[in-house]
Amino acid sequence: MNAIRRGLGNGVVQVFLAVTGLVWLTPLAGLLLSSLRSSQDTAKGGWWTVFASPSQLSVDNYTALLKNSGMTQALWNTVLISVPTTFLVVIVAALAAYAFAWLEFPGRDGIFLVVVALLVVPVQLGLLPVAKLFGQLGLFGTIPGVVLFHVAYGLPFAVFLLRNYFADIPKEMLEAARMDGGSEWRIFLQLVLPVGRPAIASLAIFQFLWVWNDLLVALLFADSSSQPLTVQLQSQIRQFGSNIDVLAPGAFVSLVVPLVVFFAFQRHFVQGVMAGSVK
Repeated sequence: MNAIRRGLGNGVVQVFLAVTGLVWLTPLAGLLLSSLRSSQDTAKGGWWTVFASPSQLSVDNYTALLKNSGMTQALWNTVLISVPTTFLVVIVAALAAYAFAWLEFPGRDGIFLVVVALLVVPVQLGLLPVAKLFGQLGLFGTIPGVVLFHVAYGLPFAVFLLRNYFADIPKEMLEAARMDGGSEWRIFLQLVLPVGRPAIASLAIFQFLWVWNDLLVALLFADSSSQPLTVQLQSQIRQFGSNIDVLAPGAFVSLVVPLVVFFAFQRHFVQGVMAGSVK
């Protein structure tokens, strides 16, 4: 009887998860099908009509998208913003987290408290002062300016996350490495980074998704030559209204890239979540 109840319970959970997954995937499927339809077909009916008339589907919208210099440049700008930002945040945060966790230096705890306090500072509070500073430095409206802003506001959380993870590394491992003559730099590269790989991968995923999907910072700090895909799509809506044959494939490309990144690092992400739950 208990086995039957457990079987029914597992079956109900599986059905619930399957239904939930279908509900979450429906908008994605609708966006994909809409991106494969012409504007004329879209005006005649919803995306679900392709099941009755599959001949509506074509890749013409994506061909036109690749020929649209504004969209392709925006996509390239998004890559130039997201990848360096993620790399810099992970590298700088890992170095700072190791220092806060295992190195002794004057004012370490006080500086770390300041870093933690920066977590409560909203992004909107620093937009205008940083914009004025970037204008004086000649960084306003440039890709390096957008990258620096994201790095500055991404570091507090990144340092806090990695520091707490690195602090749980057994002290005996580090002491044994030091007794074997390992320098702090070698310990960091060959011991701390491999052990902290799940947390670092999780941080990289979150940081990449945050920057890739950003609109507010890019809308203020990027000009027409450096604007990412989110700003370009927003401008398309403002300028052309129902230009679905451009918006749908652009939005799908903007959505599918983070999905590919997430699933590529999914194993490390799950390891980081599980490790954090155990600790």
